[in-house]
Amino acid sequence: AGHGTAVDVNFDFKDQTREAVFDKGQSRRIWGELHKVLDSSDVVLQVLDARDPQGTRCIWLEEYIKRECPHKHVVLIINKCDLVPNAVTARWLAILSKQHPTIAFHSSVTHPFGKGALINILRQFKKLHTDRKSISCGIVGYPNVGKSSVINTLRGKKVVNVAPLPGHTKVWQYVNLFKHIFLVDSPGVVHESHSNSTADAVLKGVVRVESLRDSAPQFIPSLLSRVSPHHLRRLYNV
Repeated sequence: AGHGTAVDVNFDFKDQTREAVFDKGQSRRIWGELHKVLDSSDVVLQVLDARDPQGTRCIWLEEYIKRECPHKHVVLIINKCDLVPNAVTARWLAILSKQHPTIAFHSSVTHPFGKGALINILRQFKKLHTDRKSISCGIVGYPNVGKSSVINTLRGKKVVNVAPLPGHTKVWQYVNLFKHIFLVDSPGVVHESHSNSTADAVLKGVVRVESLRDSAPQFIPSLLSRVSPHHLRRLYNV
């Protein structure tokens, strides 16, 4: 789903170590947890990072749902929209809304953005399922896009643990949003790891920077290929 980078980085890690670092979210157990969430969900909420919506989008998952279970609804949530200019968020909303209902979102228990709009969409979907007492909404996406934070924001309090690290959620969790609407948190899964270079994995937050050890500086050129050095100098005052 992500756009490639001009330079891939080769590591001298042993294969086993490299696999542990770069295949985060790819274990058979976590894939199993993801499919449990899909099977039990009437609505699939895919959380994207506003800084790279297309790069953190799971196209494979959307195609799978369309092909295997077209009765399920898909909603895109552009999370962390407070980290990009409003014009950028508005442009992505215009693009993504042509394919799925899309919400701009800022996760915060005290000062959220987009919470009311998302709740209204979920209530509309509940009205479509008059044949059942409740519906389940599975929350999926890349590691570290803020899935658990979205749940806490919707509930208005901390109900699932949050960490600024990829791979924090290990198993799926059921959360009661309203009397007839449930949320299901899932582990982050990078659905198309074969299309992500090692640089993509690092820049999208799939990999913990600490785990790169002495190889971290090798990714600086990839970062500079995406961000103007002028902006970095201005941001960090160097």
